Amino acid sequence: MAARPATIGQLRAEGWESRPVKEEIRQNAVARIAAGKPLFERVLGYEETVLPQLENALLAGHDIIFLGERGQAKTRMIRSLVELLDEWTPIIAGSEINDDPYAPVSRYARDLVAQHGDDTPITWVHRSERFGEKLATPDTSIADLIGEVDPIKVAEGRYLSDELTLHYGLVPRTNRGIFAINELPDLAERIQVGLLNVLEERDIQIRGYKIRLPLDILLVASANPEDYTNRGRIITPLKDRFGSQIRTHYPLEVGTELDIVRQEARSPSVGGVDVRVPDYLAEAIITVSHLARASSHVNQRSGVSVRLSVTNYEVVSANALRRGLRAGERVVVPRVEDLDALAASSGGKIEIESLDEGREGQIFENLVKGAVLTVFKDRISPELTRDVVAAFEEGIVAHTGEDVPSSELAGLVERVPALRAPVAALTAGDESPAAVAAAVTFILEGLHLSKRLNKDTSGTKATYRGRS
Repeated sequence: MAARPATIGQLRAEGWESRPVKEEIRQNAVARIAAGKPLFERVLGYEETVLPQLENALLAGHDIIFLGERGQAKTRMIRSLVELLDEWTPIIAGSEINDDPYAPVSRYARDLVAQHGDDTPITWVHRSERFGEKLATPDTSIADLIGEVDPIKVAEGRYLSDELTLHYGLVPRTNRGIFAINELPDLAERIQVGLLNVLEERDIQIRGYKIRLPLDILLVASANPEDYTNRGRIITPLKDRFGSQIRTHYPLEVGTELDIVRQEARSPSVGGVDVRVPDYLAEAIITVSHLARASSHVNQRSGVSVRLSVTNYEVVSANALRRGLRAGERVVVPRVEDLDALAASSGGKIEIESLDEGREGQIFENLVKGAVLTVFKDRISPELTRDVVAAFEEGIVAHTGEDVPSSELAGLVERVPALRAPVAALTAGDESPAAVAAAVTFILEGLHLSKRLNKDTSGTKATYRGRS
């Protein structure tokens, strides 16, 4: 930073050129696209749907509104747009609204340039400081967004007619940057009107002052589609001023959502205990979310967030870790019985709609069972388990539960050799007792859900036996 120009004259001598923020973002986006790089590193599942639309909007220089249910990475994409700004940008030193050294707009900056000319001091701001964000709430005021008279400055002796008495709001303070409004429909309609000039004429007006601040800003907003009719609405003139409206969605494939979960979830291993979540159980956790998004018993207007999958993955891992710590195991693999912990992590993220009082728990339990059965049928062919069922019909009985050690469950493979093939199909070469035990319990539960074994439950314990 010490080598950077410190005055307007030095900046001009170095050949720095000023660019509108949308042109700055456009050129940086062009460089990324031409290099074959993704716009964002940590947004998955949108490569063929949302991101092409976003690239079009940025190349066209549009203000953007993202429409989508909760947990669809809208806020993440908005915040990631900052990476498309130049890393460092010069402003007039002391400016509250990031005045361009070549074209200052505030009274303070204009006076400073008029007094010092090319010797006017400048400073450099990082792109992270050129992002402003506001969660729209009904109590948000015009003063919050645009600005207001500062009574402290008036008390210091300035006249009300003096532009220097203004306290700028969040929008002008993000001049030459990106400003985001989350949950836009929650903003009162009279406040939305205050954004019309920002989006079209690119200026703001404060109180009765005869001033015009031509802002250089990219405005981005997010909204839930249902908010148009539920909690509020976006006024028609404001919707018309957004250049692009982009619809987001939940991951279309279980594999995509699993990649997101493993990217976002906290590592389950801790304290010298290695927690390994097998792919088939992780798929079952993700499938719970996918089945919920298609269920008539779940309120689809509020959506089923990807956060549900992340927290469910974490809580199943935590339950397995707790079980392993008590058993003194150093390698822990979550089992089917650990899925009982999902009730706590799912309660606030799925809105069950049921005509019968108290059926919420049963509906969620059916979602979990449906997910396990779906993955079992996908992973294990009936031919692999035919001899397993026959062994149980001949009198084999298996006991499972949190207090049953992995070594005991893994020993069931010795008693029922027919289990070796389906277990191998799930463990992918991991022959540790914990991995084998988890595969055994998954197979037994899958056979029960497909009505080929009986299951008796008592608290956290279960007994599997033949049906005859």
